[in-house]
Amino acid sequence: MNYLKAVFWDYPQFTEEESLKNCLKQTQGKSFRMWIMTRFLEHGRVVDTLKYFTINEIKENLPNLKLNEYSLLKWKRIIELYGNY
Repeated sequence: MNYLKAVFWDYPQFTEEESLKNCLKQTQGKSFRMWIMTRFLEHGRVVDTLKYFTINEIKENLPNLKLNEYSLLKWKRIIELYGNY
């Protein structure tokens, strides 16, 4: 099963793992990276999100992301539990 289709159902160009990884490596703009992170935090599984972003990166950017309340609380709790590893 392609987990990226759950995150990027409306952006088929990002549903292949290698192309998404390359895109994240090549991008110079922080806003694009934050958009990708927001999509993962709201629609992706935790295990899949952590393939692309570290807990520390998520922790640093969480206050600046516009997440729904459920996702915000979920990720605050995940950071609380696993943020020191």
